[in-house]
Amino acid sequence: MLQVGDKAPDFKLPTTGGQELTLADALEKFRALVFLFYVLDFTGG
Repeated sequence: MLQVGDKAPDFKLPTTGGQELTLADALEKFRALVFLFYVLDFTGG
């Protein structure tokens, strides 16, 4: 489990353009990022 101050492990996410973006690639390109995970968007109820 991550603790406050730990670096996030590298991971891949699909882009809206159909490609994959890794955390490492994004940090190299943008230097600072905010990822928002909104898991309830496609759930019922």
